[in-house]
Amino acid sequence: MATDTITIDDFLKVDIRIGTVTAAEPFPEARKPAYKLWIDFGPEIGEKKASAQVTVHYKPEDLVGRQVAAVVNFPPRQVGPFMSEVLTLGFADENGAVVFINADQPVPNGSRLH
Repeated sequence: MATDTITIDDFLKVDIRIGTVTAAEPFPEARKPAYKLWIDFGPEIGEKKASAQVTVHYKPEDLVGRQVAAVVNFPPRQVGPFMSEVLTLGFADENGAVVFINADQPVPNGSRLH
């Protein structure tokens, strides 16, 4: 079922950028299994932190160097003892586990979705 129609101006308010994971580690304090990620969004935005519930399909060591998409203009959110600054984006597989969305070619960190 589709959601309500929005305008292009509504869409443009959501700042979705791509960045490269520079560090990833387990997040045992999270209520649901998750990793702590540090993501480089290039010189304009810099490095930001995220909590990501992607433990089914990814290991921390496999995430370092991977480009991921994230919303960078939501307010930071406290997740247990960790401040998550961006919302990484993905789709649920048939079992509900999150799979990251990403560009199919390398692009510069900080590139905006359009």
